[in-house]
Amino acid sequence: MRKPIRAAALAAVAAAVTTGVTTANADTHRTGRADDGGYGYTEVREGVPDSAAHFKVTSPDIRDGGAFPADAYANAFGCSGANQQIQLSWHGAPRGTRSYAVTMFDSDAPTGSGFWHWLTWDIPATSTELGGTLPTGAVAGTDDAGQTGYLGPCPSAGDITHHYRITVYALDTAGLQLPAATPAAVTRFTMSSHVIGTATITATARRA
Repeated sequence: MRKPIRAAALAAVAAAVTTGVTTANADTHRTGRADDGGYGYTEVREGVPDSAAHFKVTSPDIRDGGAFPADAYANAFGCSGANQQIQLSWHGAPRGTRSYAVTMFDSDAPTGSGFWHWLTWDIPATSTELGGTLPTGAVAGTDDAGQTGYLGPCPSAGDITHHYRITVYALDTAGLQLPAATPAAVTRFTMSSHVIGTATITATARRA
């Protein structure tokens, strides 16, 4: 009986996401950018409450505002990188943190909704880093390409510089109770009501 209940719950969340996106789009407006590549931009709600605390995340592989190393690029979509996952470490999460989640989002993908490259959740509250091996209990989610785990950057050749926002979320729940195959938008929607803190680092990628 569990599978039908889970499927029904997932369908309900998906419907809520669709309704929320429709409502949010009605309130958005196009914003100008000199490097928009001719596509234009629309503001998108972050899904993070204003009350969320801010803590610190760092990486030995990238600096905030810097470019991805070549080996972190995807080995797909015309790129031939090693798809080496970015290593992260963090500190200063707020009290009440019961688990963490990590995402990587490309807001410059010409899709109308960005592109989710990496989602991992149910990272234990005792963890302060994420490397190549997931902590026990953590879930490697499904990205917008339908793959699990880290998917490195690979913007279209000749396109504008893409900005990839890597975020560590401190959550007030020990588990999201979501299967790994959950769509990225549904995962983020479910997560949004549990976020009590965030730490973000942004890296860029561009192909000539």
